[in-house]
Amino acid sequence: MLVKLSSKGQLVIPKNIRENLGLRTGSQLRVRLVNDKIVLEPIDAVSAIDALYAKYSDDDFLQDLEREHRKELDND
Repeated sequence: MLVKLSSKGQLVIPKNIRENLGLRTGSQLRVRLVNDKIVLEPIDAVSAIDALYAKYSDDDFLQDLEREHRKELDND
């Protein structure tokens, strides 16, 4: 598969490769030169906070806390 370098030094990674590696906008790659070859390595740059946010994005913790607080008030 061939890709072409733009006048700004940019190249497009083919869609099937991006999908197979799970690359998306903002993904970071390490670039190295190894024996006169360019090596691109995806790096997992997701912070712990971002990972947790994504994991619990459908949960409403405030609503859960309010419900728990109401139960405590009712029990008193």
